[in-house]
Amino acid sequence: MSFQILLSCSLFFHFKKLYDHGKKTLSPQAVAALEKTNQYLSLGHYSPLTIRNYLSELRYLFVYYADVNPQDFTEDMVMQYLLYLSKTLGCSRVKCRMAAQSISFFFRHVLKQAYVIPTVIYPRAASKLPPVMSAAEIKSLIDSIKNIKHRTVVMLLYSTGMRLSEIASLKITDIDSKSMRIKVVQGKGAKDRYTILSQQVLEELRAYYIIYKPVMYLFNGSGKGRPISHRSMQHLVQKALAGAGLESKNYTVHTIRHSFATHLVDNGTDLHTVKELLGHSNLQTTLRYMHLTTSRIQGIINPYDALPLGKQTDNNIIKKVK
Repeated sequence: MSFQILLSCSLFFHFKKLYDHGKKTLSPQAVAALEKTNQYLSLGHYSPLTIRNYLSELRYLFVYYADVNPQDFTEDMVMQYLLYLSKTLGCSRVKCRMAAQSISFFFRHVLKQAYVIPTVIYPRAASKLPPVMSAAEIKSLIDSIKNIKHRTVVMLLYSTGMRLSEIASLKITDIDSKSMRIKVVQGKGAKDRYTILSQQVLEELRAYYIIYKPVMYLFNGSGKGRPISHRSMQHLVQKALAGAGLESKNYTVHTIRHSFATHLVDNGTDLHTVKELLGHSNLQTTLRYMHLTTSRIQGIINPYDALPLGKQTDNNIIKKVK
């Protein structure tokens, strides 16, 4: 289960205690149910992150009903558990949805029972615009990084719009310097796509390659031939943000991706192209960058400023102040 989802619960430490307790008290039936769920998830080619999240959520459920065989779970029991998450623990919509999706998978594939996720138990998703860094902030961030490997990671994040997981699993052979593009293999939704490669970043990549001599993956982790971990990437970005004096802005790794897309739209790139570069399945997801772009807003003439009365009023106020 991801750290961010856990943080969404107001009683995080209570839930952590429940989890730690569960490691020691799962019944043989619950362990068998987890193993079977893991088998189905693996057969379905679910991502390692999804598998980890689903199994963690089911573990919480099995601990909550420690005296009940998972084979005997009912929809009413699930409803009570989800209400416990939502009302008692005050968990977020994201946390509740993850739990509901995990339980739905368990019911449908392991218990062979139909199960409809009860979306009414948590509120509709809030429509919030993500934060976006300015071009000056991006430059400040990159300039503040002295470590060549770390700087190259951040440069790639911004110049390609790739997700953290996609950068981590990027292989040397995915870099196409002739066509000036990068192949994203099995990105979100198990889809391949191409994104753009910057000429300046290509020069940085060549320098990085000569110094670090990576094997297989562009960014190796604890050993040659192994990819850099997601946590390491998150840590290096947060450290860089702090070094650039941007730690108070609540920026994250994903903010760099949002900034890439927003700056593309600012520079006149059409939304369909942005959608393809980002790997979005739905154009509606990409449309939010229209709300974030500054060039479109700056080009609008405020109707108040077009009123002669408005200009006259402003002048009169200035004269009175003087």
